[in-house]
Amino acid sequence: MTMPDERRNAVNRTRIFLLDLMDPKKTPRVPKAIRTEAYRCLRHYPGQYHMEQAQQLAPQVFGEH
Repeated sequence: MTMPDERRNAVNRTRIFLLDLMDPKKTPRVPKAIRTEAYRCLRHYPGQYHMEQAQQLAPQVFGEH
């Protein structure tokens, strides 16, 4: 069973992973198509501010703030 804090951490780690995919210094030799897709995924992905809002509005889903 996934706990709310685990769900929140998964969203945050995924955002960091996608950001790293876009950075050639952190992830060399990644094809441009993959970097472009990571960018597209991040365009509307929740940032830290939105995750904090989600925690406050839905603590049962994203954990206590």
